Amino acid sequence: MAILKTAKMGHPILRATAEPVGPDEIPEPGFQQLLDDMVETLRDYDGAGLAAPQIHEGVQVVAIEVRHNRRYPEAPTIPLTILINPKVTPLTDEQVAGWEGCLSVPDLRGLVPRHRAVEVEALGRNGKPIRFCAEGFFATVVQHEVDHLHGILFPDRMDDLRTLAFISEWERFWRTPAPTPCS
Repeated sequence: MAILKTAKMGHPILRATAEPVGPDEIPEPGFQQLLDDMVETLRDYDGAGLAAPQIHEGVQVVAIEVRHNRRYPEAPTIPLTILINPKVTPLTDEQVAGWEGCLSVPDLRGLVPRHRAVEVEALGRNGKPIRFCAEGFFATVVQHEVDHLHGILFPDRMDDLRTLAFISEWERFWRTPAPTPCS
């Protein structure tokens, strides 16, 4: 396995539409190695999700996992999820705004509106169809990563660019402190 270099905002691959993966490609050793490398890269960078274009691969593949994430310490645990050729359908018109960052837009956070709940259809790592509903933070991560497959970065989704901040300043001025217990 290998830790792969991530593309940064400004690289053309991040603005291109990724190509679907053929079902016959999924079991191939090279493709399975790509999936392993994506997972290792995701874990090394302490990301919540990683889309193939972020590691210079123009294919429709997403890896998501959250466990003890120092970039998102309040985030719930999300088991390792591989999505190939994902399609996302909002389950409600209701949107919630949440703070997002991105491995391809390093050191920045911004307030982004996303659908609260979505239905996801994709092929799993083994090539078999999967379908599930995601809510809250998981829904946000899915939407963020699937956007990468269509050349969309989180600043493109922001309603108000005045909330775009360097992480150091976000931590000082925007981050809501954790509630303190009563003594």
